[in-house]
Amino acid sequence: MLRYLPIVLVVAFAVYCVFDVLGSDARARRGLPVPLWLLLVVLVPVVGGVVWLVVSRGTPQTGAAGPRGGGPVAPDDDPEFLFRLDQERRRRERQDGAQDQGPDDDHVDGTGPAGTTDGTPSS
Repeated sequence: MLRYLPIVLVVAFAVYCVFDVLGSDARARRGLPVPLWLLLVVLVPVVGGVVWLVVSRGTPQTGAAGPRGGGPVAPDDDPEFLFRLDQERRRRERQDGAQDQGPDDDHVDGTGPAGTTDGTPSS
């Protein structure tokens, strides 16, 4: 029974590679058509499968820094997020500065100048 194991592994590997080729996009295939990849994987199972996995898993370089994915970016690495955060902070500082310079009876919490709710000083 153990002598059939290598055959089963090669067939399973070839089947995996066939389904991987069929589910791949054009960028992963590197310009080669699907039937050509399928022939390579089926006719030369181990070598063709290994070549497919190496070629399809490699990232094509598009420029000096490489391609940037469209996935999420950590907030502290996202310049747009940091810009919006800075703008929000400045807006709040301007609002707080405008409120501090206003009349004494205009408190945000509704209390009067000395901490009373009716606006009369407490004694």
